[in-house]
Amino acid sequence: MQPVQPEWAAELDLALTDLDARKDDWAQTSNGERIALLQQVKDHLREVAEAWVKTAVRKKGIPTGSPLEGEEWLAGPAALMDGCNQFIHTLSLMEGKKFLDRLPVRTLPNGQVAVTVVPNSLWDKVLFTGLKAEIWMQPGVTKANLAANTASAYDAPATSRKGQIGLVLGAGNVASIAPLDCLHKLLVEHQVVLLKMNPVNDYLIDFLRPALRPLIEFGALRIVRGGTDVGAYLCNHDLVDDIHITGAAASHDAIVWGPGEEGRKNKAAGTPRNSRRITSELGGVAPTIVVPGPWSNADIAYHAELIATQKLNNSGFNCIACQMLVLPESWDKSDALLAALEEVMQAAPSRPAYYPGATERLAAFEAHADSVQKFERPGGPACVVVPFRPGTDAYLENAEVFAPALSVMRLPAGNAESYLRTAVAYANEKLHGTLAANILIHPKTIAEIGRPRFEEIVAELRYGGIGINSWSGVLFALLRPTWGAFPGHTLDDVQSGIGVVHNTYLFDKPERSVLEAPFRIMPKPAWFLTHKRAHMVGRLITEFNYRPSLLKLLRIIWNALRG
Repeated sequence: MQPVQPEWAAELDLALTDLDARKDDWAQTSNGERIALLQQVKDHLREVAEAWVKTAVRKKGIPTGSPLEGEEWLAGPAALMDGCNQFIHTLSLMEGKKFLDRLPVRTLPNGQVAVTVVPNSLWDKVLFTGLKAEIWMQPGVTKANLAANTASAYDAPATSRKGQIGLVLGAGNVASIAPLDCLHKLLVEHQVVLLKMNPVNDYLIDFLRPALRPLIEFGALRIVRGGTDVGAYLCNHDLVDDIHITGAAASHDAIVWGPGEEGRKNKAAGTPRNSRRITSELGGVAPTIVVPGPWSNADIAYHAELIATQKLNNSGFNCIACQMLVLPESWDKSDALLAALEEVMQAAPSRPAYYPGATERLAAFEAHADSVQKFERPGGPACVVVPFRPGTDAYLENAEVFAPALSVMRLPAGNAESYLRTAVAYANEKLHGTLAANILIHPKTIAEIGRPRFEEIVAELRYGGIGINSWSGVLFALLRPTWGAFPGHTLDDVQSGIGVVHNTYLFDKPERSVLEAPFRIMPKPAWFLTHKRAHMVGRLITEFNYRPSLLKLLRIIWNALRG
């Protein structure tokens, strides 16, 4: 006797049947057709952007008119608009892979190839002052074979492609994650997509459906809501070929191995319940390594704002929020940096801890600590700060808290190079996950170490995204770099996930993306927690991404300077 299906199953079956009927048509669309659809998406997105942000701000408890609205602009409509732009750029130059002609390529001290993807235009040089983002390729990729290892999914004639249905399980925290994951499946992997939104932010469906209507009307995309029951049904549906999840490792393992005791037995036996290809982005315990050097008081103040932003952007609900702050034990600036960090958090704009389960996760974090400090912040729970000693409770090195919580590890300093090598080894060997890490280091210290040797040390840091004097989260927003864990994880030890997204130049074998910024950027970046006009800048960048102009750029600069 067949089990009785829930009422919603018929709707999901219909959506998948519609996608199945159009999957080959989508796979065989020309670059020109895809560019035209993306241009239409931009038009529709512009129409709903304002309402999208207002709704997200209300749902997250951000006060109306707060500079924090800038986060919802920059990580919402602005990012999706720019995602369309970047794929349009690549597709328009796909013939002969001409988009590679404009990208500087160099060989690193360890022999790997690095490609600069930001800045890639005059606009970039102004908008992203001083930033440089590179993609470091896997060993074996050379300057000579780079083109052969780029956009290989576009090498065969479009008419020969066969379609698949990809299931995207959306993230509940950052608004642009789910639609950008869909663009990756559609444009990089030629798959039609069923997007299941996370219940935490499924209010975005009211804006994503009209924004992405051209793709929906083509038959390449469907968007649904539902909880774990809907997710489980879709993950095991006969029509679903491929799954991408952004979330927790526990959710990934439940999909692959099964829930509860069944899952544990399957994992131990190496017998997955779900044999589909599954890619993932699963977070971790992200470190920020502070390297000793000749920091001034102004340097300390600036980097306290940067670290506070790494921790409290989106109220701390980011998979790459700094969770382990690594400081030099004998450095006379470490205490001053922590004191400045506390001051920044105390003066931060007011916001609540909106994501479900935060109270329980913070309580668990505290329960594993020998001692606790609390950095108060307006309108929400204090940031829980735990002094951590090597060899104590490994929970703090392995559990992603996904809340405003921070461990502080002090390592023996020695000289800057030996300290940095020790910190890199600690992050690699002790901290769970390989999604992203940060290094804060004075330029004079880099010069003392030597640029080639410094890059050799960075190459030893096994993370998929590395921010140097910046935040690795900016790599997510830039879209040209890759976003995902360091390669090599397996289903039975998935860590921060398998595969990458974004990567709008379609490199086949990236190893990591590295973002380097000046030690202090002026004017203050609009994504800083402390920027007073971030809400204005975020709105203006969204409009600029829709249709760039010099006048719009000047307005962005004017508001950025006043932040």
